[in-house]
Amino acid sequence: MSTPTSNEPTPQRLQAIRTQFDELRAHVQPDALAAQLTELEQEMGAAGFWDDQERAPKVSAEHARTTKRLEGFRALERDVEDLDGLAELADEDEELAAELEEQIASVTARLAELEEARLFSGTYDAGDALVTVNAGAGGTDAQDWAEMLLRMQMRWAESRGFRVELLEASPGAEAGITTATFRAEGENAYGLFNAEKGVHRLVRISPFDSQNRRQTAFAGLEVAPIVDEVGDVTIEPDDLRVDTYRASGAGGQHVNKTDSAVRITHLPTGVVVQCQNERSQSSNRETAMKMLRAKLLEKAEADRKAEIAKAKGESESASWGSQIRSYVLQPYTMVKDHRTGHEVGDAQRVLEGDLDGFVRAELLRAAGKAPTAAGGDDEV
Repeated sequence: MSTPTSNEPTPQRLQAIRTQFDELRAHVQPDALAAQLTELEQEMGAAGFWDDQERAPKVSAEHARTTKRLEGFRALERDVEDLDGLAELADEDEELAAELEEQIASVTARLAELEEARLFSGTYDAGDALVTVNAGAGGTDAQDWAEMLLRMQMRWAESRGFRVELLEASPGAEAGITTATFRAEGENAYGLFNAEKGVHRLVRISPFDSQNRRQTAFAGLEVAPIVDEVGDVTIEPDDLRVDTYRASGAGGQHVNKTDSAVRITHLPTGVVVQCQNERSQSSNRETAMKMLRAKLLEKAEADRKAEIAKAKGESESASWGSQIRSYVLQPYTMVKDHRTGHEVGDAQRVLEGDLDGFVRAELLRAAGKAPTAAGGDDEV
């Protein structure tokens, strides 16, 4: 699919936009969305609908998502249709020429978002995500890097319009964190964060080294889907060990004086989750159980993929040497993704949460629509 560029003449750019929009229309299927919206509205308008406290919120949320998707497509459709008329007027008015460029930029960006949405085909891609950051090799530098990675990922999620909630953070001995988990709620959150899953490497002059030497630190990012249906995974009560402890960090006097934080260990798999952000032990336990269900789902999917890879004679290294991306701050600045080859020289911009380019490149690669980077683990 061709994407319009500013170097092309305006007529060719507009034609590329129309072609891309027509192809995406077949994927979005606005008429089917409108029909689905009508069905949801009829269900919501039925007598006693709100009496079902389990189904009503789900239907209402689906109605909101469908409405947003359809209204966004219709608005884009109108803007695409207006481009030809605006282009004719822009030939005679410089101010309208500037407006045309703004409109083309806006339309192109929204087309890219629709194109991105086509890349999600997994069972849980459209749903919310549970994201965990763990410090890896590198001591205090790794714990500090884990906190930087956590901040970067949360900022990126917020820039995408997701609702972000930090569920748990365990501080490092001197700085940073050893582990932290947050929830990202929004359309395609799980599918998007899957592109960030893996080991992230930082190279910099260590602020914790008295000799100011260049150090390498690692942090890992895990992502799991959040599902509402209990039937998606079975958890036996006898398979759980539940521990309570005093929450650390911000939260007021209540956090420091009661054992409100909850840690749950799933004994058969060794999966551990913990939550301390809620005000009561029961609320923390409920949230932790949702986290456990999400992580067990992800583990089951990872095990399934590993079995397929084994059957095909493939192998994947789980070592720290298998980093997906390197962030180099010294002696130069560069962030490079080893899977796709996508790189950005402004490392600070990336650390502030500008990850769209990296994520889109990986989604395209994973979907077989972009080449894999050669020499993916080379030094940058």
